[in-house]
Amino acid sequence: MTGDTQHSTFNIQHSTFRYRAQQFFAAIRAEVSAEERALVTRTLTAGEQRLFERMPTYDQRHCLDVYATLVDAGHSDPLLLRAAIVHDCGKVDDDGRPMGLGWYIVATLLKRLPALYLALAKSGRGPLRPIRIYAEHAWRGARMAAEAGSPPAIVDTLRHYHDPAPTGMAAILQWADEQH
Repeated sequence: MTGDTQHSTFNIQHSTFRYRAQQFFAAIRAEVSAEERALVTRTLTAGEQRLFERMPTYDQRHCLDVYATLVDAGHSDPLLLRAAIVHDCGKVDDDGRPMGLGWYIVATLLKRLPALYLALAKSGRGPLRPIRIYAEHAWRGARMAAEAGSPPAIVDTLRHYHDPAPTGMAAILQWADEQH
């Protein structure tokens, strides 16, 4: 490895660490305003509102930030915007327990080792259950949205926005999600 390559790799890792640290501290301080809660009430169905309310504040904040990114980019499709507001609802387990903030850090680090991440997600029982929930959250969220009465376009968007090469609304949602 040349000196330039080593320096570049260090800068990328350092900026990634800084970015993840900023994300973590922003999550700790996350808030949702009364105006944003009113937006959620106006935008989502009653079933989708329950999905939003089950998420911890840091996931609610993230979903609203993704929504704002879409709106700022000129997207106005109501189904896409509804999907954005609930896109991480699958991170809440079937017993209604949200994924703890510490597990996000663990999952993010593990994703840098794909084989290990996938093995732990597949076996994710007991103390590793949050890794499985995280790995499956897109299709879990799609299932939850379907059960909440969301239309097929929202369900399909949630199911596919973490695919390697999503299309349609799922691709747009993935783009907006990656901005945060």
